[in-house]
Amino acid sequence: MKNEKSSANKTISDEEYLACERQWVFLILMLVAGFYGAYTFSVRGGVFCNAQTANFVMMAMSLGKGEWLHALYYFIPMSAYLLGTMVSEGISGKIKRTGFIRWDTLLILIEIIAVVILGFIPESAPYQISQVTINFICSMQYNTFRQANGIPMATTFCTNHLRQVGVAIVKLIKKDGDMGFQKTKLINHSLMIGVFVLGGIFSSFLCMFFLGKAIWGALIPLGFVFFKLLYADLKKEHDYIDRTPHGH
Repeated sequence: MKNEKSSANKTISDEEYLACERQWVFLILMLVAGFYGAYTFSVRGGVFCNAQTANFVMMAMSLGKGEWLHALYYFIPMSAYLLGTMVSEGISGKIKRTGFIRWDTLLILIEIIAVVILGFIPESAPYQISQVTINFICSMQYNTFRQANGIPMATTFCTNHLRQVGVAIVKLIKKDGDMGFQKTKLINHSLMIGVFVLGGIFSSFLCMFFLGKAIWGALIPLGFVFFKLLYADLKKEHDYIDRTPHGH
């Protein structure tokens, strides 16, 4: 038993980051985010639900035109996003104390369940059902998955990734700082943008044929991430269930 514990300690010391912090997890979640964006825009109301900047702009435009009720409408997705952040922040600690699975793993399961349900919503149903649900999911995900291999990453939108690519390019040209680290940042952030686009392409293709049910295509990558994280929680990293991921 002592030898097993010693071996486990060696494993975790050799692997500085948990499974939920691995770059491949962030890449797959970014792929799904691109999928969501194309999905809601194509068949669920012509909006993007991954972030809230557009909603703030639309609310401001409505206020400027004196369209008060239309402006109030944008509080619905904003509130869903805010609530998702609050829920993920409040519940993550309680889940960690159960000693069973990590909040990160449970969140992916919740996301899978939500995607299954959304696929059954008829085309005639109000778009807001899908929009608010995806707003809520993306908010929880953004607040939960924060760093990939120690590098701050967002799994639901591209703006910061594009900024980081630009910063890394300039630093590499000027030979400013750690060149190896800048190359890693450039590659990782570029990959995040690339997979986001691939997710959008995949989603747009499915939406042409399956409409609302196209969202079930996201179950493939989400299912893969869930089972890999669950295996880590129950087996490989079970003794480190209380360990807090970087960035929290």
